Amino acid sequence: MKKFITIVAMTAIIASGADARVPRRKAQFVYPKAPTSQTVDNYFGIKLADPYRPLENDTAAATLQWVKEENALTRKYLDNIPARARMKERLGELYNYRRSGLPFRGNDGMYYIYDNDGTQNQSVLYRMKRPTDRKREVFIDPNKLSAEGTAALKGVTQSPDGRYTAYTVSRNGSDWVEIFVMDTKSRKLLKDHIEWAKFTDGVWHGNDGFFYSAYERPGQGKEFSNANTNHRIYYHRLGTPQASDKLIYEDPANPLHFHTAQVPDRNSELLFVTESGEGLGNALKMARLGKEPLEFVTLDPKQDYETMVVDAVGDKIYLLTNYGARRNRLMTADANNPARENWQELVPEKEGVLTGVAFAGPDRLLLTYEQDAVSHIDIAGLDGKVIGKLDLPGLGYAGVSASPKSKDVFYSFTSFTEPSGIYSYNLDKGKSELVSRPDIKGVNPDDYVTTQVFYPSKDGTKIPMFITHKKGIELNGQNPVYLYGYGGFNVSLNPGFSPARMLWLENGGVYAQANLRGGGEYGEEWHLAGTKQNKLNVFDDFISAAEYLIKEGYTCPDKLVIEGGSNGGLLVGACVNLRPDLFAVAIPRVGVMDMMRYHLFTIGWNWAPDYGRSDDSPEMAKYLLGYSPLHNIHNDKTVYPAILVTTADHDDRVVPAHSFKYAATLQEADPGFEPKLIRIDSNAGHGAGKPVSKVVDEWADIYAFIFENMHLDDPK
Repeated sequence: MKKFITIVAMTAIIASGADARVPRRKAQFVYPKAPTSQTVDNYFGIKLADPYRPLENDTAAATLQWVKEENALTRKYLDNIPARARMKERLGELYNYRRSGLPFRGNDGMYYIYDNDGTQNQSVLYRMKRPTDRKREVFIDPNKLSAEGTAALKGVTQSPDGRYTAYTVSRNGSDWVEIFVMDTKSRKLLKDHIEWAKFTDGVWHGNDGFFYSAYERPGQGKEFSNANTNHRIYYHRLGTPQASDKLIYEDPANPLHFHTAQVPDRNSELLFVTESGEGLGNALKMARLGKEPLEFVTLDPKQDYETMVVDAVGDKIYLLTNYGARRNRLMTADANNPARENWQELVPEKEGVLTGVAFAGPDRLLLTYEQDAVSHIDIAGLDGKVIGKLDLPGLGYAGVSASPKSKDVFYSFTSFTEPSGIYSYNLDKGKSELVSRPDIKGVNPDDYVTTQVFYPSKDGTKIPMFITHKKGIELNGQNPVYLYGYGGFNVSLNPGFSPARMLWLENGGVYAQANLRGGGEYGEEWHLAGTKQNKLNVFDDFISAAEYLIKEGYTCPDKLVIEGGSNGGLLVGACVNLRPDLFAVAIPRVGVMDMMRYHLFTIGWNWAPDYGRSDDSPEMAKYLLGYSPLHNIHNDKTVYPAILVTTADHDDRVVPAHSFKYAATLQEADPGFEPKLIRIDSNAGHGAGKPVSKVVDEWADIYAFIFENMHLDDPK
């Protein structure tokens, strides 16, 4: 209760001073009329109107008409910005570079790599005999799976003998996937076809079939909105219809749990089942395959800790976990006595967060750490003792590809101004060699500089932030700054390259990325400091980042744009309500905007460990209501920044209703000043797998909106 009162009071104080901000212009908009109802909900005695409840029905005729009219208004506005065409052209150039993934070894002894020539909507999967061969064969080309390039290849697995390959396909950005199977050598499709699977790949057991996770087929018209319940694990035998697949694991008593299967490559007789969705971690169970019925034993009983099976060698199970170590450690368990109290520590907790473990060759471990959100890689023996370090090129983020079956080690390295380069590493010599590095027209990484600062948040906590810009900029308070954040779900924001971001940087913009509490940059304590009734910390951290950038002379409120997606969209929406005077433009993308009802759609219930739910308690309901972006929009002539909301019609992660209701409320409350527009993409989802053509169009719209409303010079 005390915390809620603090939030409300703060909002009131901020709002009282916001009217002093003078709007830059009065562009009048006639916004479409959204369908409404008289719906009122009761949250522990708090009666809360939800006038735009009809917009939750995304297939209703009235909603579809509103979407059509909103998109028409937004398109008219954006298409009339002269600089947009030049922006789209330059973005097309920036995205037109070869992008290669890390080579990896298949069970057939061949090597595989994802590659995009720069013009393809989806990356193509190639195979070759050796990892550095220039002669490659197309293995799977997802661009041929749909006319618009909206079918994305999500995962590929091979049977232990390499004879068969199962691959998962997502269409139009949905989390729903289909699983197909083909003969690896000939690439000829088998008749096997799995539908309505979700959050899964094909997990092979033997050479005759695989495990997968799926939900019941949703009702017609509710494929992308209804809550997903009762996640089950099935076994599919090759050559049989999906209807005859064997149910392996379910938990009807806990319909909101996720269940995923894992069979280690080096002990295919062990089946691990991971259960999540209730706590901040996952439970872990194990069964020995070959026995009927399967008898599961428990390794980790509750979802209090995150535990991941790295591998199993014989009966020795390697576990990456934050049990007893907030920044993670590597432990081992005996398959004959696997309970958590019997685990043994192999690699202890360190100052950095242990984010990945890979076996490299017969006797090496590669340990990937994050220290202040920057990658470091230790090399250890199988006893866990560090024997060296893999020197990385600089301040950035690295990924590793390695296998116990080969001494071939590859890693990628990227920074804010360098696209991902691929390196090989010789375990015996301890040396790296550059394999490939993309060259982008007009981009010279040496023209830019990245610094990392640590600024104080409202409560004094030091928050790290990366700042990237052209060398030699003047700190005169007039630089346009793009501030990005996320702050949730134990997700770290690491240095990484974005072609779209280069358009901003090359035109004199400053890019700032804040590592807010709620993320995973410093382990579980940092994460918990931004969850449930600590969520306000995240908004304070972001607002403090903006205030730091202004205080240090980087920018001013009229030159500051904030952006975030998903949980980051929630961040942007909440901060705009708390400090509408601080920003010129806000871009909330596919955001969680209705904190009172988020858990009622698709997998929204899975976010409760981070957010809490409105039906948990009166205190939790009041706290959520205190910052929910939808419910805290000022309707008192407060001057808001220009806002472009983005969402997509096939987003079944954060359903578009969040953005629909938020945009309609914004437009009703603040119709006369800066634009409050919504961009609703078609045949697209939450973001993953979006074709390059759609990505370029979306960024052209976003930048056109930003440049227009911050009165910036047209891009070069």
